[in-house]
Amino acid sequence: MGQSYWERQAVRRLGRRRLLGTSAAFGAGAASLALVGCGDDDDDGGSVSLATPTPGANASPTATDPFANAKKGGTYNLDATGDPPSIDPYGNTSFLTKEFASYAYSRLYKFKAGPGIAAADVKPTPDLAQKAEASADGLKWTITLKPNAKFHDVAPVNGRAVTTDDVKFSWGRLVDPKHPNASQVDFVDKVEFPDPTTMVFTLKAPNVAFLEILSDTNLFWVMPTESGGKFDPAKTSIGSGPWLFDSYTPAVGHKWKRNPNWHENGFPLMDAVQVSIIPEYANRLAQFRAGNTDSSGLSADDLVDVKQRSKDVVLVGTLSQQNSYVYFDSDPAAPWRDPRVRQAISMALDREALNDLGFSVTKLRSAGLDVKSGWNNVIPAGMTRFWLDPKSSAHGETGKFFAYNVAEAKKLLSAAGFANGFPAVWQYAGNRYGKDFNDIAEASGQYLTSLGLQMTFEVQDYNSKYITQTSIGNFKGIAFGPETTFTEAGSYPIRLYTDNPKNRGKIRDAQLAKLAVDQQSESNEQKRREMFNEIQRINAQNMYYIPSQYRAATSWVAHQPFLKNGDTFLTTGYGSPAETYPYRWKSS
Repeated sequence: MGQSYWERQAVRRLGRRRLLGTSAAFGAGAASLALVGCGDDDDDGGSVSLATPTPGANASPTATDPFANAKKGGTYNLDATGDPPSIDPYGNTSFLTKEFASYAYSRLYKFKAGPGIAAADVKPTPDLAQKAEASADGLKWTITLKPNAKFHDVAPVNGRAVTTDDVKFSWGRLVDPKHPNASQVDFVDKVEFPDPTTMVFTLKAPNVAFLEILSDTNLFWVMPTESGGKFDPAKTSIGSGPWLFDSYTPAVGHKWKRNPNWHENGFPLMDAVQVSIIPEYANRLAQFRAGNTDSSGLSADDLVDVKQRSKDVVLVGTLSQQNSYVYFDSDPAAPWRDPRVRQAISMALDREALNDLGFSVTKLRSAGLDVKSGWNNVIPAGMTRFWLDPKSSAHGETGKFFAYNVAEAKKLLSAAGFANGFPAVWQYAGNRYGKDFNDIAEASGQYLTSLGLQMTFEVQDYNSKYITQTSIGNFKGIAFGPETTFTEAGSYPIRLYTDNPKNRGKIRDAQLAKLAVDQQSESNEQKRREMFNEIQRINAQNMYYIPSQYRAATSWVAHQPFLKNGDTFLTTGYGSPAETYPYRWKSS
């Protein structure tokens, strides 16, 4: 297939010329840190090409063929921190909803993982798509569907082929103005469907991240047209993905069976997945130690103890591409309308201490473990390609607003007219994102109390209040929470600074809004990086969103010794049920 100049630029940026290939890729990864509220991330390594494997019987994977003699069958036992607010992939923006969707539904593109591919470096690969071709000017993308892509062989779809009618129906759900993520794809002018296997996306301007955006688990899921009335996607899941919906019992768990007709022949390797809903971290840890779950996210505090108890347990440490922020309501009379107040609050946070509290950085480094850490910016520290280190000289004067300096913070408060502080509610979701989040959220609120603010702590229910109200800007006071794990850096400023329902701080800054949109069309890597740097400096000067330390240091997942491919296949975002779980197997 010939490539235009624009395609060549896009593929160089993505780091792989084989991006637009026609063959299905076999992505797989470590147990999703999304199970405790984030994506699997960052393990240094390069790319490899995997041949189509033929699973056999009982042997460990090799460096060149991770599926050599793989054993088929068995059940993958996992945990989750809570119930999804909705199981309809377009019904909610919760990470739990997106993880649930990843079992049943497919995307046009997903992410390919494998030995030697860093999670931060996973690239788009065809899922339902067979290939994509861009026009010379980058404005039109023609995508064709795989001929063997079929929906699950259950009523009412009964194993029929996926067609562009389904893509058209699903795209309509995404771009519905009522959908919170509709503005993430505002750069698309129109989509045409000339025949049952071909679609043409026309963009308003070239977008260097188009295929990455199609791969993003936050956005586009292809659902059958039958979900528009012949079955209720809020009650059952019927798609074309690797797993068939078996059952879901709220507060207990959900079960999935292998889809024998998945378009990646021979996969999944296991017969089933069983996810137990266990909100309390201590209970999740106990279940893993007892051997009742095969993979689980660990608090750094428990790392050494778990390893000492089981010498063969496999520990996977990754630096997430997720972010977290302190953010504010949009009351025009609130104290935090003054940027000096927001700067003061940022300088009241001891980021190094928060890293130690949440991720035991000093302790684990002393024990000889390779622990990565940084200070999140408005682009997360794990997204190293476009992250601007607040401690770097490139950040300039604005970097000072990240440094822990209570004396200077109090001077800023006093200059803003709040020498005696002010009352405010400190709010965040409890028991959904893991122990590290809870510890950092509580400590951050205490830092603001030490600054002299009169804080009232409100730990909110995730499903009934935080995800449905606070996280979309419907709250009073000061809030703390994670941002969605985006797989493409440009999605962060699009969400945070444009007219987006998930612009939770209701920020209106013309310069940031323009940069957020303009970066999408910049094909020169260095120029685009500087645009991201400028976004980070402008946010730091104003501290519209105060970057915090949840997921700013290595997080850990533990796998039972008999689970294979959990440590060499890493992905990012919420797509592990489709990008990683199908390729895991048990040796016993």
